[in-house]
Parts: sequence; structure tokens; C-alpha cells
Amino acid sequence: MSTSSLVPVLLVGVPLSAVVPIGLSRARPNLREAWTFLASVSVLGLAVQATTTVLDGEVVEVGLGHVVTGVPFALRIDAFGALFALLAAVLWLVASVYSVGYVRELDERHQTRYFAAFAASIATTMGVALAANLLTLFVFYELLTLATYPLVTHYETATARRSGRTYLAYTLTGGVAILAGIALVYAVTGSVDFSPGGVGGLAADPTLATVGYALLVVGFGVKAALVPLHGWLPGAMVAPTPVSGLLHAVAVVKSGVFGLARVVLFVFGVDALRSLGLAAPLALAAAATMLIAGVLALRQDKLKRGLAYSTVSQLSYIVLGIALLSPTAAFGALLHLVAHAFMKITLFFCAGVVYVETHVEYVSRMDGLWRRLPGTMVAFAVGSAGLVGLPAIAGFVSKWYLVLGALEADAAPFAAVFLLAGLLKLLYFWPVLSTAAGGGDALDGFSPIAATGGGDREAAHDGGQADGWERRTPTTEATWLLLGPLLVTAGGAVVLGVVPDATPFWDLARAVVAEVFRSG
Repeated sequence: MSTSSLVPVLLVGVPLSAVVPIGLSRARPNLREAWTFLASVSVLGLAVQATTTVLDGEVVEVGLGHVVTGVPFALRIDAFGALFALLAAVLWLVASVYSVGYVRELDERHQTRYFAAFAASIATTMGVALAANLLTLFVFYELLTLATYPLVTHYETATARRSGRTYLAYTLTGGVAILAGIALVYAVTGSVDFSPGGVGGLAADPTLATVGYALLVVGFGVKAALVPLHGWLPGAMVAPTPVSGLLHAVAVVKSGVFGLARVVLFVFGVDALRSLGLAAPLALAAAATMLIAGVLALRQDKLKRGLAYSTVSQLSYIVLGIALLSPTAAFGALLHLVAHAFMKITLFFCAGVVYVETHVEYVSRMDGLWRRLPGTMVAFAVGSAGLVGLPAIAGFVSKWYLVLGALEADAAPFAAVFLLAGLLKLLYFWPVLSTAAGGGDALDGFSPIAATGGGDREAAHDGGQADGWERRTPTTEATWLLLGPLLVTAGGAVVLGVVPDATPFWDLARAVVAEVFRSG
């Protein structure tokens, strides 16, 4: 095994190997967090090395045995896998810093389990990113569900357990559909490998190929939160805010989108989907999801729940871009996968700061937050503007290419859907920002009493001294462990909006499109 072939193994193995020392450091929090930081920095370095390898024109694959006869259990670094792995690595490091500040400020219970599950979640996410075929992806995809379950149910309340059961019911059922779809694709083609442009041979049995495609779309569509498969996602917001941020930015929902993109671009391919007429139904489902979820977000007063519905809508920007089968739209979709991650994790980080500093969870009670938390609210404004699609932020660039790609594909109605969905985002975020900019003084002089550990922290504290608040001298902003990460991710969203072609994500997205569409 060459040195370069060790990289995909280490990208999975390093965060997985951190689970044990993190668990053994229960009595020494500083050591436990040191293990987390050591692993996250190491993974980032490996992801950068993988990116460099791919951009130098090399594809690295390593076999690790067989899941079943004829189908290797293999990891592979190609441009698409490197893009997803690099994104996960960057945001894990930032989320780790933020998590330390969050759990310390709230004196959370089960902190060791929290960080161990975080590391396991990243390990399985890396496995999804680097899977060389559908069956390997399926194994890590299901392990990701199990790894993230303790994070969803972290508070161990009745609400958390109920949300966890819903999460498992949706995602494991989706897994069954994926496995059935894989079996049908293998029966038709004799292969489940990822090949740019598709594996070929699907025309041998169009009926089985169509059923297999439908099962794969439904299975991956659960985590991609396509309506009506999205029901688990708003309930999962009972998890701690850093978990919500990572679930929405990378780990779970992006794995669903990633899986769909692998199926469309690397298993079936553009030519097969056009000949079988299978792209249009997926595009229509994505367009409907964008609009329905955008409208549902407008009805939410609880901030995290509104952000959850916003995620449902934004994920379908990516799915629709892939389903249009246009090089420009696919490029925009890959850029939006990255852009949305930076913008959405920023918004969840901001929501977490608001909760830590004020225990306010509802938009209607955010009056005066701009004066109390100016840096946090500036970052929130950046993330919001990006999701709306305003210039100079990452979301504008990705949506520009998505709209152009829709027009390139002679699908002007879908271009209109992109624009209308952006308007819905404006209608959602504007009241949040305007309420926070209000002149009220409901938060002045109040701060949450220190938490005593445990409980569902996302379900209480309406404000007022009787509900867990004490009067003190007004202060501004959170600690740098909380404020620093959200400023970094907001700054990343601006960089991706101002000089996107200066980042490796741009080059990786171009490489993916060149592979799939055979264009230069």
C-alpha cells in the first residue's frame, strides 16, 4: 500500500480512532478536547493532501476486502469525494472549537459522549465521501445514522427520544430502499462502481433500471429531505445547536444530497437518465420541495425550526441543479453544496450564541439583539443574505450558475423557481433581522442563570426572573470560543462570494463537471 493510498484510509481512521481516547478522558475535559482538536487538525491536513492529489490529476483507490463477492469494499479519492471531504474537515475543526465553548457555557451533561459521537459522525461522513462504489457508500451511510443518533437524543428527554425514534424510522427505512436499489442496479449492469458519466448497460432492462433508480432516489431523498420525506428533520432540532449546525452543514443532510448526486452523475449518468426520462421527476420533486419548505419556514416562530425548513428548501437547490443535467447547473449545485454549508452553519452558530447569552429561542422575542450581540447579528445577516442570494456572498455565486444552468437546459420555469425560492428566503429572514434590530429593551440587564446540567435546554426559559434569569450589568457578545467560529464561517461565506475561484472548492467543482460531462 503506497503512501498516497493511506490517505483515504486515514481520513476515515483518524476521527474513528479518536473516539476511544476521547471516551477514556472523561475525567479530564482539557485532555478530551485536546484529542478532539488533534484529530480535527489531522483530518484537515489529510483532506488538503487529498485535494492536492486530485487537482494534480491523480485518483487514489484502495481496496479493503469485499462486502459481497464481486463488489469490493473500497475507498477512492476523486474530485467529488475530495470536495465533500475537504468541506467536512474544515467545518469539523470550526465546529469543534464552537462545541467546546457551547458545552462549557451551558455546563452540558454527557460531554464525553457528545465529543465521541461527533468524531464517529465525521469518520462515517468521510467514508461516505470516499466510497468507491454504491455498496461501500451504503455501509458508511447507515453507520452515519447510528453515529449521529446519540447526538440527536443527547438531552434524553421524552421529546429527544421521540425525535430520535422518528429519525431512525425515516433514515433506516430509507436505507432499506437504497439497498434494494443497489441490488437492482447490480442485477442489470453487474456493477455498482462510480464512473463519471454512468456505469453503462442500464438499457439492458429499462424497467428494472427505473425501479432501482426510484428506490435510490427515495432512499437518499430521506436524508436530503425531499418533501414528503423531510418529516424527521424539524424534530431533530431538539439536538444541541452545534449538532444541528453540523447535521445541516455537512454530516447527515449533505450525505443524502451527495448520495443522490453520485446516483445521478456517477451511476446512471446523463445519457441514461435522458434516454429513460428519469431526470424530470426528480427535478419536479426538488422544485416543489424548494417552494413548499420555503412557505413552511415563514410560519415558524422558533428560530431553529425556521432554519430547519430553510435547510429543506436549500438542499433542493442542489438536487434540482443536479437533475437539470446541465454542466453549468451541476457546477452551480456543487458550489451551492459548499456555500450552503458555510452559510447555514453560521446561522446555527448564531442561534446557539443567542440561546447561550439570552436563552431566547423565538424570533418574536429577539427585540434588541443587535445591541446586545452586534458581532453575532452581523454574522447572522451575512448568512441570511447569502441564502437569499445577495451579491458578494457565496449564495449569490452558486445561484447565479444554477439559474444560468436552468436556462442552458431550456428549463426557464425552473430558473423562475430558483428566483421565487430566493424571495421566500427574503420574506423569512427579513422579519428575523428587523425584530433583532428593534429598539425594545426586553433583554437589557438580563442574563440566564448558570445552568445546572441536564434537561432539555431548548425547551424552556421564556424570559423573566422567575424563569431562570437574573439581573446583571448588560454585557455584549459571547466568549471567543463561540464568537470566533461563527465569524470564521461568515468570513468564509464572503470569501466564497467575492473570490470563489481562489478556493480549492471551485477547482474541485470544475474537475467534477469536466469528468461527468467530458468537457474541458
